[in-house]
Amino acid sequence: MAERSFAREVQDLRLGAGAEFRGEGILAITKALLQSGVGYVAGYQGAPISHLMDVLADAQDILAELGVRFESSASEATAVATLAASVMYPIRGAATFKSPVGLNVASDALANLSSTGVTGGALIVIGEDYGEGSSIMQERSHAFAMKSQVWLLDPRPDLERMVRAVEEGFALSEASNTPVMLELRIRACHVHGRFIAKDNRPPPMTLRQALENPVRDTDRIVLPPASYAHERDKIARRWPAAVKFIKEHRLNEVFDGDVAEIGIVVQGGLYNGTVRALQSLGLADVWGATRVPVYVLNVTYPLVDDEVAAFCAGKRAVLVVEEGQPDFIEQAINAILRRAGVDTKVVGKGVLPMAGEYTASVLAQGVKGFIAEFAPASLADRVRAPNLPPIMADPRVKALASAVP
Repeated sequence: MAERSFAREVQDLRLGAGAEFRGEGILAITKALLQSGVGYVAGYQGAPISHLMDVLADAQDILAELGVRFESSASEATAVATLAASVMYPIRGAATFKSPVGLNVASDALANLSSTGVTGGALIVIGEDYGEGSSIMQERSHAFAMKSQVWLLDPRPDLERMVRAVEEGFALSEASNTPVMLELRIRACHVHGRFIAKDNRPPPMTLRQALENPVRDTDRIVLPPASYAHERDKIARRWPAAVKFIKEHRLNEVFDGDVAEIGIVVQGGLYNGTVRALQSLGLADVWGATRVPVYVLNVTYPLVDDEVAAFCAGKRAVLVVEEGQPDFIEQAINAILRRAGVDTKVVGKGVLPMAGEYTASVLAQGVKGFIAEFAPASLADRVRAPNLPPIMADPRVKALASAVP
């Protein structure tokens, strides 16, 4: 059963090149799939991507016009297994479900898909649901990306960047013959904004055409000795191809600032909250212009070693803003810098909590602690010693402030 009707909003999915698309993140993701020439989409309901399923269900007429197949799967494993159509055929396919419980269920199908590799782009849109408000166990999608060597996108919550992540995600998948995961938090799914649309693209090959012209390559089946050849191909060709694509297409972003002795490395999905924390300290404006250099990881796996080293070189310290545990990215950056001979101090868990959702208030406290230690001169006097109004001393206000951000 649909959680919400998008019968009116889906009409905007027909917008063509040059038109301005306005709406929330989940609609932008759907439009991006259609602009990318997706051939089929499978999914399983779960927050925060349930509304993506609802949008697709309400857009059946539009999908039919383009020759796109959509189905609600019996499980997350079924949804990922559907992507096997992209192994032999140049068809772009997508799957979507809640994570991490969905990745637990789909783990075997995902491992087989990543081992054999894909011909058509395969994109898995996962709803990252981490923190106190989550309805499931506290695990991270990052672990599954590392385990199976699938690439993980975590786009900045901005509609233009999210649309680009979908389009580039398919291209990255095809350039490296590897499935790609794109993780979205609740705030990204429901953020509102605008972007300039492109024409929807019918898939160059449909599932019906593939069925009528079957292809079989036994070397793509994950059984010995092919499985060992798949593993070698991952490391020798597919991983370097992915890194090359990420660098050449500048999927990650650097925002420069004049407080050059420090920097912040942030997961793309946490960018808005991090900039809001800097704004509260007088170190960024409402448009995102920041005085502290920020390196935005719109791709959190794999990391690009020379990009990381170049950003950190010459800085006294960098803060890694990474939600959840274990601290995979922080550990990886430490290893990258040591191998590169860069002695920049890496700070992360410590000033920021090991577990729990990184809300705006949590980020503000952690970022302030980091800057106070490594670049205190950049903090305004009002931030170092805030002059609070008398009402803040009222015990009732203090009690409220302890519970409400």
